[in-house]
Amino acid sequence: MRVSRRVRPSSLIADRILYEDRDVIVVDKPEGVLSTHTKLHTRAAREEQMTVENALNDYLRKGQRRSSLRVWLVHRLDRETSGVMMFAKSPEVAEKFRSNWNLLTEKTYRARVEGEIKEDSGVFESMLLEDSRGYKVRSVAQNVPGARKARTEWKKLSRVGTTTLVEVYLKSGRKNQIRVHFSEAGHPVVGDVKYGAAPSDRLYLHSLRLAFIHPRTGKKLEFSSPQDSWLS
Repeated sequence: MRVSRRVRPSSLIADRILYEDRDVIVVDKPEGVLSTHTKLHTRAAREEQMTVENALNDYLRKGQRRSSLRVWLVHRLDRETSGVMMFAKSPEVAEKFRSNWNLLTEKTYRARVEGEIKEDSGVFESMLLEDSRGYKVRSVAQNVPGARKARTEWKKLSRVGTTTLVEVYLKSGRKNQIRVHFSEAGHPVVGDVKYGAAPSDRLYLHSLRLAFIHPRTGKKLEFSSPQDSWLS
């Protein structure tokens, strides 16, 4: 999506900021919006793409295009996934989180998946590998070059019709991890056509909670995204 210069990108995110200080900024990402730019050829094209990153940059710069203020990507949510996510305000803070992500953070998701899951809880663990285009991810043997270990813990919350609501606890942060693991278990996330689900009005995956150890204060902070009706 190309952003009109008459519309400030910050309007996308201004009322969705959950927390901000000198080091980090936490937001409630809307469904259907990229976290960061796709592989566009020019800097101008990247900066005009409608993304949460660009919206936050505009928010910090207050519309001053020459300002050097910006955010740094720490982790991603898929375009179709909504909910709480965090950006850093310096490359040093971003690198600290990236290098110690599993030690410094805790993430909880809600998902509605196809079919009835009979077990009350479970764990999916596998080696995940992106295809050569970076489009899809799949589980592979442990010795496959480039594969990375992924662990997804979950518990069943309720059953609604032919779907099951689950709470998911990520113990690693791999691309499409939740979507792949539930799809390979025979229960793709509702609306996840990419991984075998029937079409729906949206992808029913939501980043509900993010907790992290603050890089400067050492205190544990916790933030939750407001719940839509389908999450309970």
